[in-house]
Amino acid sequence: MFIQTEATPNPATLKFLPGKVVLEEGTADFRDAATAGDASPLAAKIFAVRGVSGVFFGYDFVTVTKTDAPEWQHLKPAILGAIMEHFMSGAPVMANVTDIADNAQRETEGEFFDSADTEIVDTIKELLETRVRPAVAQDGGDITFRGFENGTVFLHMKGACSGCPSSTATLKHGIQNLLKHFVPEVQQVEAI
Repeated sequence: MFIQTEATPNPATLKFLPGKVVLEEGTADFRDAATAGDASPLAAKIFAVRGVSGVFFGYDFVTVTKTDAPEWQHLKPAILGAIMEHFMSGAPVMANVTDIADNAQRETEGEFFDSADTEIVDTIKELLETRVRPAVAQDGGDITFRGFENGTVFLHMKGACSGCPSSTATLKHGIQNLLKHFVPEVQQVEAI
């Protein structure tokens, strides 16, 4: 098994491409070993590598975020070994398929916007889904809609996007300009 790695705009995050589907649908974001717990055997193995502070699963990639201390040259072989061992074992990425569905449901339950803005929100979500999320996934992350209030769109950044030094530029110059162009009611975009 050959696993490719790619740098991301976030120097603390590296993207691993195992050449296999990681998650059929949705994403999974683990910010610490406790959240990985029993939910994902793969995330638990990656968190067992000292210096790992975050694991994110996309369709065909795994992004791993490290703490400040260890360098990638020391962490990368251990992470590659954990990913390879996991996929060679045939074990599932997620212990329970309903965990992914529950996570997706929690994402939409936490949304906030005025019901009068439903049409605007639908347009924003469509733009995020078709234009923003595919581009962000290329960098090993994900961005999801959280809310719309008084002209401000609130987004949740995950994976490589979370804590990325260039995320502010991506939000303000990329996503904000795109949304303002297609949805005149949008005045600004904020991360939460």
